[in-house]
Amino acid sequence: MDAIRKQASKLREQVARQQQAVLKQFGGGGYGGSDNVATNGVELQLHQKLEKLYISTRAGKHYQRDFVRGVEGYIVTGSKQVEIGTKLSEDSRKYGAENTCTSGNTLSRAALSFAQAHAQTEKERGNLLKALGTQVAEPLRAMVVGAPLEDARHLAQRYDRMRQEAEAQAIEVSKRQARVREMPPSAENSMKLEAAEAKLQDLKANTTILGKEAAAALAAVEAQQQRLTLQRLIAMVEAERAYHQTVLQILDQLEGEMISEQRRIETPPIPPSLDNDMPPPPSYEEVNGVYASQAHNGTTDSMGYFLGEVLFPYSAVSEVELNLSVGDYIVVRKVTNSGWAEGECKGRAGWFPFSYIERRERVLASKVAEVF
Repeated sequence: MDAIRKQASKLREQVARQQQAVLKQFGGGGYGGSDNVATNGVELQLHQKLEKLYISTRAGKHYQRDFVRGVEGYIVTGSKQVEIGTKLSEDSRKYGAENTCTSGNTLSRAALSFAQAHAQTEKERGNLLKALGTQVAEPLRAMVVGAPLEDARHLAQRYDRMRQEAEAQAIEVSKRQARVREMPPSAENSMKLEAAEAKLQDLKANTTILGKEAAAALAAVEAQQQRLTLQRLIAMVEAERAYHQTVLQILDQLEGEMISEQRRIETPPIPPSLDNDMPPPPSYEEVNGVYASQAHNGTTDSMGYFLGEVLFPYSAVSEVELNLSVGDYIVVRKVTNSGWAEGECKGRAGWFPFSYIERRERVLASKVAEVF
């Protein structure tokens, strides 16, 4: 008799294991790494919906986290670029302010324009990085670690555990039903079966309620993820677009200024035209005689000796005039009110149009030697 009972017990356990295997086979795998079983069509749909929501919100969280890391890296790199660009603009400003070139100040003016423009672009870059930090990275980071997502995931995990408990209880009920059928009628076995069935019903009802709550919470989080992430993406694009438009305007203006300076040194300037009414230069007799008395009457300006560089070529039309070539240096001794100047260049003295030269304060010694 004992052998029969042992054999029956073994058969019941074998049947229960087979039943559990069949249920698992048709119920499908669950989220969170657990094996979940669907006991009916409604619960199967709820379980599948929760599984999809769990996967979706997890993927959204990972994307938000990766996006925040990317923006933060962009900010760090951009801050270093701002530092380098600011140093470059400061060096250019320093060179432009401390002009040491003796042949002109074209490069100095260009360097100052470059410095001002790049200082503005680096300021705009700094504003962009601040906007990316406050308007993009911080809101996404807050949602990644926020309570709504964690609470919804905890609800889903509680539902998963309760569902597993209901599955285990369903197996227990199956065992007791088989025992009642196979064993002689017993009040104790009947009461245990009824208690097991009642517990199973409670577990099923609670599982359904908790599943619906978890599904609603995860659906709300999913919608918030989609909406907020898209808003932050748009905010980033708008901030970058505004930055590039402003920088483009700055660079367009800078390019125009620098090209203008380039043309000034590459395009030969047009020499000033001599007025047809301009009187000829005075003769040396007039200089030695009348010039001195006229100077006291205010008809002539005496400026003292200074060096001038020839900007435009001039061909002499009389013996008292000088032939000038671009780049020659002249010791200017007299300048008249009529527009003529007298000086010495390359060992020869004579007159020349004063507007054809430009005064130089500092000249190399080799250039001074060429005058004499």
